[in-house]
Amino acid sequence: MASATNQDSKPSSSGKRVAVVGAGVSGLAAAYKLKSHGLTVTVFEAEARAGGRLRSVSHGGLIWDEGANTMTETEVEVQSLLDDLGLREKQQFPISQHKRYIVRNGEAVLIPTNPIALIKSNILSAKSKLQLILEPFLWRKSESSRVSDAYTGESVGEFFQRHFGKEVVDYLIDPFVAGTFAADPESLSARHSFPELWNLEKQFGSIIAGAIKTKLSAKREKSKETDGTSGKKNRRGSFSFLGGMQTLTDTLCKEIGKDELKLGSKVLSLSYDDNWLVSYASKGDKHAQGSSYDAVIMTAPLCNVKEMAIKKSRNIFPLDFLPEVNYTPLSVIITTFKKENVKRPLEGFGVLVPSKEQQNGLKTLGTLFSSMMFPDRAPDDLYLYTTFVGGSRNKELAKASTSFTLLNGSHFFWSKGFPLYGRNYDVVVEAIEKLEKRLPGFFYAGNHKGGLSVGKSISSGCKAADRVISYLESSSDDMLKEEP
Repeated sequence: MASATNQDSKPSSSGKRVAVVGAGVSGLAAAYKLKSHGLTVTVFEAEARAGGRLRSVSHGGLIWDEGANTMTETEVEVQSLLDDLGLREKQQFPISQHKRYIVRNGEAVLIPTNPIALIKSNILSAKSKLQLILEPFLWRKSESSRVSDAYTGESVGEFFQRHFGKEVVDYLIDPFVAGTFAADPESLSARHSFPELWNLEKQFGSIIAGAIKTKLSAKREKSKETDGTSGKKNRRGSFSFLGGMQTLTDTLCKEIGKDELKLGSKVLSLSYDDNWLVSYASKGDKHAQGSSYDAVIMTAPLCNVKEMAIKKSRNIFPLDFLPEVNYTPLSVIITTFKKENVKRPLEGFGVLVPSKEQQNGLKTLGTLFSSMMFPDRAPDDLYLYTTFVGGSRNKELAKASTSFTLLNGSHFFWSKGFPLYGRNYDVVVEAIEKLEKRLPGFFYAGNHKGGLSVGKSISSGCKAADRVISYLESSSDDMLKEEP
């Protein structure tokens, strides 16, 4: 259970106070880790609810998510968090989660689950299959295959087209990035969107050869670690929780404590002078309030940070170096259908729609088969579906209100669904690093760096908490050295 969390904090860090701005999953994960370490934590959230993009709804016998629907536990921080919170028993793994579809020529086609099945399938032409087979040989590690300065600004589409050809980009990469980033391959930076694959190319030349070698190496290391033991095998597939994804953030909120969560409290300004003064306004209060902290973790979007007044040593800290961040708008549409009216129900996780299929009248990003994955999410006589519209592909369509009433469903609009990891995203990362470097005890976490997934956001929050702990312990050690 959560009370069994390993608390290996030094006495020197006890009594320290940390402010976390933003109660999304990264902020809550950071706050939980800090509190588990023995620190006093306050979480400020401008909205009336915690959880950020994790938002689950239970209505009329239906359960659906209006944000992230699943997550993975490939990050070690996620594995530890699930264990510490006692959430293993509430994990819910989709039925037939490896059955995923894309649309080609207006028809849903099952995506092969391994390279051999892909080569045998009809999803790609013979030319594209040959290019896949030859990729390890054409992109061997050599001077010509190393990532050079000419490729640092390369888009996701250009990156994958160099290795696998345009058809693979159009019918495999395009729908994948639509479902993951709500974007199209040409609008995304390869280096920031797929850093692991970028590094594989840099190290091995071939993406396929690099992936195989890395996987084999990881297996050898794991076999050494578990040699002679009965180590528990972690499940690496996608999963949710009983009651939806919000179960995770609700559990975090419970462990952090109601008194430590200041909901409906917008941070107006931050002022640093030996410690941090956080000024905030609660809904219904006419006057701002202030509290003092030893460190701050910021998880709010950069566009919100730019609206805050920040001072350092009583002088205005200019924020003009913070760039404009582009965000992808996203509409989530929940629908139900009587099972008797669905002539050809597809079993599996869901279907993704390539951009090219817009010529066939399909303008959505994709649809999750919610009740196929989790049968308890709908009554026995209904199918529940979650459809995503918009992203960088159809921004205006995402913003459009539904002109009809959803009798058996819901429509939710995220005006800033995801930050767009565009070709010039270097300036965003550099700005965040500049913030942290110039402001003592200020740390940034969230999906503006390191990845957009729930797992990446949790990892970002936990790593920020680790840096805060190191910073506070270092500060305490310096104070002890200064004492006579």
